[in-house]
Amino acid sequence: DVTSFDCSNVGANTVLLTVTDASGNSSSCSTTVTVQDNIAPTAICQQVTVQLDASGNASLTAAQVDNGSTDNCGIASIAINTTSFDCSNVGANTVTLTVTDNNGNVSTCDATVTVQDNIAPTAICQPVTVQLDASGNASITAADIDGGSTDNCGIATIPASKTSFDCSNVGANAVTLTVTDNNGNVSICSTTVT
Repeated sequence: DVTSFDCSNVGANTVLLTVTDASGNSSSCSTTVTVQDNIAPTAICQQVTVQLDASGNASLTAAQVDNGSTDNCGIASIAINTTSFDCSNVGANTVTLTVTDNNGNVSTCDATVTVQDNIAPTAICQPVTVQLDASGNASITAADIDGGSTDNCGIATIPASKTSFDCSNVGANAVTLTVTDNNGNVSICSTTVT
């Protein structure tokens, strides 16, 4: 009574066989036909780029990595092995997508997730007053005019445009602070050194 099966029949199916002889006499028996789906899904990944936020964090979903994975009987779930990234992940990262079909078959694929930090540091300057010494000289460090510059992934360098002064500089002097973060983003602020 049943000769064809599809995904909706996975598992045990009762099938009735009817035998009829030349005189029209018939007998029937039933049996169980077990339908199996042993075909793994086709896992298809795509490359993804994510941006770190102001806190130095980024998140990723399996849907962002999936690029149209398919299965003959439907997909039950997709998952990735890494969903959170921080400053230590800047650059290329390998993420594995696991695709599970409705009958428990599993396939995986790997995607490259590129984590970027494009947020410039916050450069904060403060004014400073210095006194010339007996030789007519004075110096400052970048730390003297830095007013608490910050960055989501850390600061690499903070040079000041001018750190040495002499009698020709008596009065107000404009000094620039250049703040570069660990990923090459730059911000500048200016202050007055008196």
